[in-house]
Amino acid sequence: MSTLNITRDEAAARAAVLSVESYAVELDLALEGAHFGSRTTVTFTAAPEAEGRPTFIDFVSSQAPTVTLNGTALPADAFDGTRITLAPRAGRNTLVVDGLGDYMNTGEGLHRFVDPVDGETYLYTQFEVPDSRRMFAVFEQPDLKASFTFTVTAPEHWTVVSNSPTPEPVPATDGAGGAGGRSTWAFSPTPRISSYITALIAGPYRSTHAELTSADGRTIPLGAYCRASLFEYLDAENIFELTRRGFEFFEAQFGTPYPFEKYDQLFVPEFNAGAMENAGAVTFLENYVFRSTVPEAMVERRAITVLHELAHMWFGDLVTMRWWNDLWLNESFAEFMSTLAAAENTRYTGAWTTFSSMEKNWAYRQDQLSTTHPIKAEIRDLDDVLVNFDGITYAKGASVLRQLVAWVGQENFMAGVREYFGKHAWSNTELPDLMRELEASSGRDLSAWTHQWLETSGVNTLAVEVDAEESDDGAITSLRLHQSAPGDGTPGDPVLRPHRMAVGFYSEDGSGRLVRTDRFELDVHGAVTEVAEAAGRPRPDLILPNDDDLAYAKIRLDSGSWHTAATRLKDVAESLPRTLLWGAAWDTTRDADATAVWFTDLVLANIGHERDSSVVQTLLRQLATTLSQYAAPSHAPALRAAAADRLLELARQAEAGSDNQLQFVKAFALHARSGAQLDTLAALHAGAEELPGLDLNTDLRWEMLTGLVAGGRAGEPEIASAEAEDATATGALAAAQARAAVPAAEAKEAAWQQVVSGALSNMTQRNVLLGYNRVHEPELLAPFAERYFGTVEQLWASRSHEMAESAAVGLFPGAQVSQRSIDAANALVERTRSAQPALSRTVAEARDEMVRALAARHADAAARR
Repeated sequence: MSTLNITRDEAAARAAVLSVESYAVELDLALEGAHFGSRTTVTFTAAPEAEGRPTFIDFVSSQAPTVTLNGTALPADAFDGTRITLAPRAGRNTLVVDGLGDYMNTGEGLHRFVDPVDGETYLYTQFEVPDSRRMFAVFEQPDLKASFTFTVTAPEHWTVVSNSPTPEPVPATDGAGGAGGRSTWAFSPTPRISSYITALIAGPYRSTHAELTSADGRTIPLGAYCRASLFEYLDAENIFELTRRGFEFFEAQFGTPYPFEKYDQLFVPEFNAGAMENAGAVTFLENYVFRSTVPEAMVERRAITVLHELAHMWFGDLVTMRWWNDLWLNESFAEFMSTLAAAENTRYTGAWTTFSSMEKNWAYRQDQLSTTHPIKAEIRDLDDVLVNFDGITYAKGASVLRQLVAWVGQENFMAGVREYFGKHAWSNTELPDLMRELEASSGRDLSAWTHQWLETSGVNTLAVEVDAEESDDGAITSLRLHQSAPGDGTPGDPVLRPHRMAVGFYSEDGSGRLVRTDRFELDVHGAVTEVAEAAGRPRPDLILPNDDDLAYAKIRLDSGSWHTAATRLKDVAESLPRTLLWGAAWDTTRDADATAVWFTDLVLANIGHERDSSVVQTLLRQLATTLSQYAAPSHAPALRAAAADRLLELARQAEAGSDNQLQFVKAFALHARSGAQLDTLAALHAGAEELPGLDLNTDLRWEMLTGLVAGGRAGEPEIASAEAEDATATGALAAAQARAAVPAAEAKEAAWQQVVSGALSNMTQRNVLLGYNRVHEPELLAPFAERYFGTVEQLWASRSHEMAESAAVGLFPGAQVSQRSIDAANALVERTRSAQPALSRTVAEARDEMVRALAARHADAAARR
């Protein structure tokens, strides 16, 4: 095993004998070249049994540092490129590591980006999971908390932000005593926190500021930052308003004031994730600075992300998991609390609809892969956790927490959380620490619940069976819920879990709408549960299990309700039950119990009536998967052509300037194939055909141009012209994607070589991969399938995790849906299971999706015979 990895046993051994007092980190960001200066002084204590025994501190660099321990220099071979071996004395120790760090362009460690607009350099850190060691020497594990003091020397015109409030810079002296255009920022020490939530953001960022008053009466400064060339688009007031709402809600719910001195939110370039919860200095994906009109779904996603990261200031930063197997204690809680805060204390009152549409769909998909795992996962080492930032850890965990709240009551739940923070502030915890408080506050024994929901995997299915008198609206004689567990090769544990849930009755209200007429809340246990209250009631038009989406389970309707849902889905008055029906339809299609044609028709007949932007966005993504993966090849072209025509029709029918209009135009640009469709797309791109109210902005024009490129209607001259007009980082990424989308073997080969060579930055690689996979004829990528299976192991071994995973997923031959591809993937999974388990898991998940696609294609083809 590479020493870049760290096992849980190694971390536990260090934590048993070491405690860390402080880090004093001095950074010189004014050096020329690919490196920065990094000098770390670590003060720590070793237990008597550690006397003279070797342990290690982490530091990743291509340059060997000089190291002294308690004033004695360590030999050069103490450093192996990722670790420094040392033998501390019992009691207090002082370690000094003085060397050079490597700037990264992968979105890990200290990432460096040069803005093509003004030529300025922008830096930011991303340390979760194991990358603070790329900037300074550190015991890289969450339970060795310490105080961190950063002193940073950088160009004098820069802004420098860290976890503590930004101090006034002082001119720095060079060797001759002159200032040399540099300044030094000496930050005050942080509270005791884990290293992965420390942060440094530096460069000529522009900012705007506000403040709020915390629950304990302190004034908390707020800052919003981004690159200078994007500052005009930063709608900081929206960010600050959401932040105020979040502070108000979380401080009240958690009974603990905000734990840090200030709260900065920084939108940084080439960021891999949505955001990162650095204590008091949260970094965000720069796409959340909207330079063009975006769907409301994107605005809401930003709002949820703002609240998610703020929730982390308590869950994760104030109280931190001891080891990464309890990562869900951070992520599931932040995901649940951000949606709860949005629904109860912001304008996003429909946040649970969005959660159902997006997050739960993600969870159900992840939980049906062969790689599914319990929410409380077994994490043996860092390689395990790096691939565990998934739909189980985030979305299933949050779904299960919502189920727990329904089970014990929200006030009891929050009372337990308040005790948890009160007892464990600034320390590390494990699952039992939280469950004890929830048991005490609710009065329930949660041991069985904990095992069934948090320590097992897989998703159950709840199906409705109804008996009624012989008439259309005859009285119900019996209504039963049948629960089934994973089995017969379905991933997951064969556990029948308890559910607190509701069953809703929906009937027409006289105006053509389907509205809820009855609701029965009950506990579901075992294989069959009788809904006793339903007996004797007139049979409604539609019976909806898991009404209000309290439970975590796939649902199956009775035949009469399926008929109503399929023919009148748009008539369901409320968005959440409609979304549950959409989810059930998607599940049945993914399970090959319904055809691609059926789902496509259902979406295109009803989506024009949807007004929830996130639901529309999700349905359009599901439609794209259905057309490209689930439709039988024999009639997929005709189905896609009809879908593109209908999407154009929907765009023309939509309200001028509406969110639906924008989303339907984007979808049309993706699916346009025929000569007539490409003619229309070209006319829209040129402004020759006008859709009233449509904001034909630069980003939308790029999407249209890429659609024309993929269809062979535009090429390098048009791409170069657009790139010259949009001489920004965003324009360069869009151009990279468009060039990789050219439908020619040479263009695909060039894209392949760019990725395999490892010369690209993280975000450029992602865009090249998007363009590479943008094909109208899957055969264009067929020659690369065999090369993938012969190349990916070496590629994975030679890259950082983010770059390796992006390439392994993006180059996977997903367009070649066949048993041959599945067999090749199976062989690769087995071959790498021991030596490269993270790669094995990544490929297994891509293979699982191909297995599902092949089954769906067979079902779709059989229905056409």
